[in-house]
Amino acid sequence: MRSLILLALVGFAAQLVDGSLGMAYGVTSTTLLLAVGTNAAAASATVHLAEIGTTLASGISHWRFNNVDWKVVAKIGIPGAVGAFAGATFLSSLSTEVAAPIMSLILLALGVYILIRFTVAGLPRGELGKPLRKRFLAPLGLVAGFVDATGGGGWGPVGTPAILASGRIPPRKVIGSIDASEFLVAIAASVGFLVGIGSENIDFAWVGVLLLGGVIAAPIAAWLVRHIPPRILGSAVGGVIIITNVRTLLRSDWIDAPGNIQAIAYIAIAIIWAGAIAYSVREYRRDKEHESVEAVEAELNRRTEEEEPTPAA
Repeated sequence: MRSLILLALVGFAAQLVDGSLGMAYGVTSTTLLLAVGTNAAAASATVHLAEIGTTLASGISHWRFNNVDWKVVAKIGIPGAVGAFAGATFLSSLSTEVAAPIMSLILLALGVYILIRFTVAGLPRGELGKPLRKRFLAPLGLVAGFVDATGGGGWGPVGTPAILASGRIPPRKVIGSIDASEFLVAIAASVGFLVGIGSENIDFAWVGVLLLGGVIAAPIAAWLVRHIPPRILGSAVGGVIIITNVRTLLRSDWIDAPGNIQAIAYIAIAIIWAGAIAYSVREYRRDKEHESVEAVEAELNRRTEEEEPTPAA
């Protein structure tokens, strides 16, 4: 019972993060399932089955807050579903001993990417209004879907930064569109896992509690995406993913590191992680102060223009 409550809380927290950043529900949840010894394919299958419900709830919530560009959803979601099905059948064909370290490597790479992306760059900005072409979104969806299924997560970490970097649609619509299109990816991946490993290898109680936590969090996350600092949240989540998957790799048969080496690695990661969060907080405050100064200057300029007398004709 205690483990089910913990999983429900993880589903809730993971969806809060995912709905706010446009990434990390699958990466966070799969990381935890691997940490407790779940088979790699079963872990990804469990998360993707839960994501059918959470992504539907998240997509509806983002739609109600006008955070979704449906053209983007169609152009990236269908290729993403194809890639996810291929990734699920590929992972299902691997042995447990081979699959777990491979998945941890993928998750670790995604965690490093999330940490660096949000710590160093924050949310990129560019020119808005230009259309996103299918020739860009279709290959992106195909790759992101494959990574998502094989890594137990990756749709958001691959898709969200790529679209954000284009600067062509507002960040909140990038996040909403990625979350909405992930519904198609979750269905395709789930079908692939059911074909590949069968339903007997999946704990549906775990699916249910992950789903419950995620559905409760979805509307809250869709509202929070307008109010919380994504830069700080991204740095925090990236560190969690890194340290958890480093732990899995160091204890795997591939490395089997002694205890003192593991301790040194954890301490080093913790120091870097703390520094990244501190840097993100500082940069976020600096950006807010800069925006406040610009707003005050704009208001003063507006008032000055209003008070200037109109020249006589």
